[in-house]
Amino acid sequence: MQALGARRAFLRSSFPCSRSSSSWKALGNCRAPSIVRLGRRGVGAIRSMAYEDDVRLAIKAVSLASRLCQAVQRKLVANETQAKADQSPVTVADYGSQALVSWVLERELPPGTFHLIAEEDSEDLRAEDGSEMLKRITQLVNETIAADGSFGSTVLSEDDVLTAISRGDSPGGPSGRYWVLDPIDGTRGFVRGDQYAVALGLLDNGEVVAGVLGCPNLPLASIAANGAASDDKAVGCVFAASRGAGTVMQSMDGSREAQRVYVSSVDDSKLAAFCESFEAAHSKQGLTANIARILGVSAPPIRIDSQAKYGAMARGDAVIYLRFPHAGYREKIWDHAAGLIVITEAGGEVFDAAGKPLDFSMGRFLDLEKGIIATNPSLRSAVLAAVQTAIKEEESALKGVSPL
Repeated sequence: MQALGARRAFLRSSFPCSRSSSSWKALGNCRAPSIVRLGRRGVGAIRSMAYEDDVRLAIKAVSLASRLCQAVQRKLVANETQAKADQSPVTVADYGSQALVSWVLERELPPGTFHLIAEEDSEDLRAEDGSEMLKRITQLVNETIAADGSFGSTVLSEDDVLTAISRGDSPGGPSGRYWVLDPIDGTRGFVRGDQYAVALGLLDNGEVVAGVLGCPNLPLASIAANGAASDDKAVGCVFAASRGAGTVMQSMDGSREAQRVYVSSVDDSKLAAFCESFEAAHSKQGLTANIARILGVSAPPIRIDSQAKYGAMARGDAVIYLRFPHAGYREKIWDHAAGLIVITEAGGEVFDAAGKPLDFSMGRFLDLEKGIIATNPSLRSAVLAAVQTAIKEEESALKGVSPL
């Protein structure tokens, strides 16, 4: 109890946000925006919950990493260096994002309590031909820390950066607390100058209990294909959720009041807009098109990269999210942990093609039936039935026989 009290006191002294404020402070100015009770004009509130301190810390870490990614992406687009053979600019952002998130969490959590499951490792950077890249990553990390202004004169060495990246090698499992990070989810979108996300979740005894999505390029206005036209050109969203506390969306620069968000309440499958991956390389778009046919959906799908899809779903931009990877692909937990709780705390459901919940207790991978589905409770049965019918049709076609 003494350690917990010390931790909370440290967080509050280090991140002095007003807890009575009617909105989150600007991420760029407040040292770690607190999830606070919203004003009466708001549509809901996230009150003090068991994982409040964790979410506040996650927001801080994700916002720092997002700034680094934004800086790298601007240079990629401006200099047209996306097609470099070694893809080094993208790798720099991946590594830099992971280093920052790892460093912030390890620095501010109680000693011995921080365990991270993340996508990147430092092996290539430790090789002789990785030295120049490591220098660039270290420079980016230190520029981001200095620009934030809340860490004093802290400067990380190259060894510090390597250590931070290497912390992501935790194996996970059914017991204990693990942070789960995808430092840049949606690499292809990142390279195109389009959608990507910094996705950070928290597992407690194998269950996702908190998550933050930083979506620097996602418009604050709805991206629904049939949505009303909007003059709002603002971009950059942060979604934050924790168990039993709901989901809120905040503008990344803190200029908009935080608000509770909810999944769509559409209960007619014909009106249920789909959300899926931008490219067919990651998901069977032919299968999802057949599912849409079975459900009677006529609207074209909303196709965007990364877990930004989960954020868009959580605020009602789409009603059904489908992901069916090609044979041989194993889903990683960092591709779904943060997004799952963002959707479920917004009132949605996430499950596999057998209707089972996703199991994050098995380590770094998800073992699931065929694919991942997200929708609202009203459409769960209809969507699951359509998915199972479409899968049977696909399997029968591959065998050269007609489905029953």
